[in-house]
Amino acid sequence: MDPLTGLKALSGNRFTCEEPDYMQLIEPKLIRRMSRIIRMGVATAMDALEQAGVKDPSAIITGTAYGCLEDTGIFLQRMVENKEEMLTPTAFIQSTHNTVGAQVALLLKCHSYNNTYVQRGHSFETALLDTMLLLGENPAASVLVGSADETTNQSFVLLERFGLFRHQASGEGACYFVAGVSPAAGSLAKMAGLKTIFQPGDHAVEKAVHSLLSQNGMKPADIHILLTGRTNEPSTATYYGMVEKTIFPLTPAGQFKSLCGEYPTASAFAFWLAAKILKQQSVPSIICPSFTGQLKNILIYNIDTAGYHSLMLLTAC
Repeated sequence: MDPLTGLKALSGNRFTCEEPDYMQLIEPKLIRRMSRIIRMGVATAMDALEQAGVKDPSAIITGTAYGCLEDTGIFLQRMVENKEEMLTPTAFIQSTHNTVGAQVALLLKCHSYNNTYVQRGHSFETALLDTMLLLGENPAASVLVGSADETTNQSFVLLERFGLFRHQASGEGACYFVAGVSPAAGSLAKMAGLKTIFQPGDHAVEKAVHSLLSQNGMKPADIHILLTGRTNEPSTATYYGMVEKTIFPLTPAGQFKSLCGEYPTASAFAFWLAAKILKQQSVPSIICPSFTGQLKNILIYNIDTAGYHSLMLLTAC
């Protein structure tokens, strides 16, 4: 089934992933040893490699803010229950942030560059930046890049207590992509540019938008769809309003977090969504109900609740 046709706006204050049949992507005997976030990350990585026809990537780069929360919770719970005695190391080993990327490398027997970035709301963007730098040094490389973050019952209760989901629903997700310098037959889109800002001052976001566009010889009118992470969070409304109404008043805007929820690497979901739209040259009605015309450039603008702003520009191949 076309994944774009299955998109739907979710309701409630907690979104969970619709998980695939893992046995189609991972050996069944390995699945039982993996926690949920590892299964999600490994499955998306294997699917991306299969679609790209790549068996041994030149690098594996992952972004995550939370890491393996389920295993972290198990380890901490056992520490309390056992009074910090007689602890098995398995849960601790699997709780580290680089577990997903390491597991992918083990399954592939890949000994190439492998790095995991933990940069809160810029984790996926930092992984993309590293990918761009690596490809600049080695144009023949093929890089597996992605992100993974999960929500558990424990983390949801704690973050909700801190007021994080007061104005938006909790979410989670895992995405992987295969990136290279030259377009291939099945390429989805081209990554044209990336900008990140932390707690910007006056006009910083506006300057960043115009700088990103000018670097690619574009003006605001050249952006055909604006994908934003807008939610009901009051603290981000001014920034989103400025970008949507001042810089891109005539550009159709869609809100991707109504489909995936709020989590630090939600921009990876928007990246996938924009790439699929550009590849298929069709916009789901749930994103832009009345979109018509040319479809070549999509700008993604996301704000994390901690003040991490990112801009990602994708163009059609």
